[in-house]
Amino acid sequence: MRLDARSQPPSLPVLDQVAQQIAACTLCPRLIEYCRGIGQTRRRKYRDQQYWAKPVPGFGDPNARILILGLAPGAHGANRTGRPFTGDDSGDFMYPVLFELGLAGKPVAINRSDGMKLRKLWISSVVRCAPPGDKPAPQEIRNCSSHLAAELAALSRVQVVVCLGKIAWDGYMAHLLAQGIIQRRAEFVFRHGAEYLLPHGIKLLGSYHPSRRNTNTGRLDRPMFARIFLRALEVLEETKEKNSRARSPRHG
Repeated sequence: MRLDARSQPPSLPVLDQVAQQIAACTLCPRLIEYCRGIGQTRRRKYRDQQYWAKPVPGFGDPNARILILGLAPGAHGANRTGRPFTGDDSGDFMYPVLFELGLAGKPVAINRSDGMKLRKLWISSVVRCAPPGDKPAPQEIRNCSSHLAAELAALSRVQVVVCLGKIAWDGYMAHLLAQGIIQRRAEFVFRHGAEYLLPHGIKLLGSYHPSRRNTNTGRLDRPMFARIFLRALEVLEETKEKNSRARSPRHG
């Protein structure tokens, strides 16, 4: 399914349709088998829970101005709960920051029925199934690209994309190349705090992924992470002011 991302209004039914297509996807047999296997064996502490154990759609505000793009569901996080960054260490790190900045309605994400609401924000990933060792194969990333394209087409108001980690960054670069928005990726270099204005007007920001290996080692801390989203909110304000000036009548 392809939509014009710049002309179509945000549509919850369209996003619901995209979510259904993602959850039903079977393009990557290795990942499907792995996710289902994890859901059958389960971790001891989650033994009494029914795992989602299939591709995980994005979620958030259908009128989102900011898109968070991660790598893939965690084996016992989103693969268990069915919602990105929910029920794992990365989410436990991320949601308190989003809550403090007014982008999330609660500081803790537990499951799909916990009442979590996002404001101005949509959370997604470049791969929709939990990959073994957190390492999806290149073809598996390519297989998921149509899902990202469909979500982005429906999220027509997004003004800022925050990529969490280099794999998410590279996946978004591949999307931009496929759409003809950029001609080469070499000039867009990933680093924490990277910022680029893309040809179609969207601001791209880079952040280290809030994985335990980054947060436990101090490579990423909460102030560093919060500054990325403070900048995203600043971009929204700058864009709002620019648009307001453009609409204001000029006086000679």
